Amino acid sequence: MNKKLIIFTDGGARGNPGPAAIGVVFGEPLNKTYGEQVGSATNNVAEYRALIFALKKAKQLLGKKQARETAIEVRSDSELVVKQQRGEYQVKDAGLAPLFIEVWNLRQEFKSVLFTIVRREENREADALVNRALDTLL
Repeated sequence: MNKKLIIFTDGGARGNPGPAAIGVVFGEPLNKTYGEQVGSATNNVAEYRALIFALKKAKQLLGKKQARETAIEVRSDSELVVKQQRGEYQVKDAGLAPLFIEVWNLRQEFKSVLFTIVRREENREADALVNRALDTLL
């Protein structure tokens, strides 16, 4: 099995805050996609919820032992989330602080977790999952 896993994540809200959803795309070897509603949230909270979902699901799918041996690369179009996780931006929003901490703790379950900012066009599949989940809600 590959020792590296690429995950695309996206989150969005209609109304900001408003109805929110997440989209997560796992690359090789898992090749799975998930899109689901996450209640009412801001765009930034939805982006964090997508990331949290992705890391929890990766650990579940890989199993604890394999997770510890796997390097994760998260690709997201959320500059805020990526730069906060890299330590380049401070977490100033009190509502995001517990989500940041949850991600930080989840990161410890893997060999490493790298965060990469991608252009929205490179994140189309995850974005489509978000919109599909929101469209079924509205």
